[in-house]
Amino acid sequence: MDPLKYFLPQVWFTILALFLFLYVMLDGFDLGVGILSITASDDERRGILMTSLGNVWDANETWLVLMGGALFGAFPLAYGTILQALYIPIMIMIFGLIFRAVAFEFREHSETKFLWNIAFGGGSFLAAIGQGFALGAILEGIAVDSAGHFIGGTWDWLSLRSLLVALTLIQGYVLIGSTYLILKTEGELQTTHYSTARISAITTFVGAVYLTVTTPIFSESVRTKLFEAPLVYIFASIPLLGALLIFLLLKSLYLEQENSPFVWTLLLFFISFLGLGLVVFPYIIPTQITIYQAAASPSSLVFMIIFVGFLIPIMLAYNIYNYIVFRGKVIDLH
Repeated sequence: MDPLKYFLPQVWFTILALFLFLYVMLDGFDLGVGILSITASDDERRGILMTSLGNVWDANETWLVLMGGALFGAFPLAYGTILQALYIPIMIMIFGLIFRAVAFEFREHSETKFLWNIAFGGGSFLAAIGQGFALGAILEGIAVDSAGHFIGGTWDWLSLRSLLVALTLIQGYVLIGSTYLILKTEGELQTTHYSTARISAITTFVGAVYLTVTTPIFSESVRTKLFEAPLVYIFASIPLLGALLIFLLLKSLYLEQENSPFVWTLLLFFISFLGLGLVVFPYIIPTQITIYQAAASPSSLVFMIIFVGFLIPIMLAYNIYNYIVFRGKVIDLH
């Protein structure tokens, strides 16, 4: 294989993984806070939860848009196949994001807030479960022909394992949302989210353990890859690190620390994505289409790298500046 045709798809696989991680990390706590708002005891508490996100949520979603555009440009075959196979869960996600965005804009100016409360919480839940079903279906595998085109059915994405992936992802979002709210709130509201963080940490860990144990059992290709040296040592260390981080997270929650729970949760998300990336690579659609088969022409990939090379630092700088400006506690609706 031409070295450039071998190297550039790997670069773009890494870039897409970065975009996906940044989106899940940043919009993950947005969605988690939205799901938690469903259980808020009154409108004032729900308003504080929404206020904690009011100045950052739209910037966080930018990474999803960028990831979709990058997938279309770098791996057009995978883009077309994935969207055709996952049309329903992707539309569920999009409608959920729309409901959430509209709720942010209209709830504050509405006298009757019930409808917008449902739109915010329900939209966050729909977006999270749509993403979970999409991730589960991709990990399960998408039916394609020899040219890489989708040949499966409309409901192939719906299975018991994709449901378990979706539920685990929702619990992960609730966990990161809870630890974010520990940072942003105080008093009784903060105490409530220490409790939700403890519960979601345990449920997320249980779901992750189940998926980690059963994936090699049900997938021969993953099983073969996992037990090949030297990757076996890397894959063995990731669950151990995850268990250690869960212990440190629960300890920090028990001691009611403010900053540590969010840090441990981010590290949990990071090693989960690291393990997922190592399992999937070099496939863009697991066990069916590799990044080399789905990649655009080298000239297109080089052109996009030049463009993205300017864009990523600007977006990162904006995100960092945004969080610096709006740092600190949210103590009331204003």
